[in-house]
Amino acid sequence: MDFKRVYQFRVDLKDVRPPVWRRIQVPESYTFWDLHVAIQDAMGWMDCHFHEFEVYDPSARHDVRIGIPDESGLSAYEVISGRERKIADLFNANNNRARYTYDFGDDWLHTVVLEKIIPREKGVQYPVCIKGKRACPPEDCGGVYGYEEFLEIIGDPDNEEHEEMLDWVGGEFDPEDFNIRDVRFRDPDKYFKEPFRFG
Repeated sequence: MDFKRVYQFRVDLKDVRPPVWRRIQVPESYTFWDLHVAIQDAMGWMDCHFHEFEVYDPSARHDVRIGIPDESGLSAYEVISGRERKIADLFNANNNRARYTYDFGDDWLHTVVLEKIIPREKGVQYPVCIKGKRACPPEDCGGVYGYEEFLEIIGDPDNEEHEEMLDWVGGEFDPEDFNIRDVRFRDPDKYFKEPFRFG
């Protein structure tokens, strides 16, 4: 991949307390699809639901939605393919924010902020996650309020749903746990060719 600069983003999961966030660096040549895959991998999501970016487009003078277009033509608004737009087309020092929504049922909202654009560092394999805090909520837990309820249940061994909820999540869940060494980034081009698993 040929690029000279790197875009550093901070990604915050909105309305979750204490905060869940990641700081990632990605090539300037990335598309919004590529950025989506990097966010999924850094956060710990499984990418089994639809997603969408909402970002201001200075040339159009309004916000645009970028993700996977609805091929049925029934959508109430236009969604631009994330494979067709590069992050460098829209993100810059003056236009440094986007909203990223994952899973339109649970409605996980993320704030994506371009913190800086820096020279590519020799020997670094991009994308890379350089910092973060706390575990990503489990998939399909019901959004922000469902996650709060989930944490209450697993934090209370006397709750009648305690064991059932731990079984559902795979035996254990520590909301404070995030190990940067566990982050593995997929190749977005190869991943795009895999069958989608949306629900």
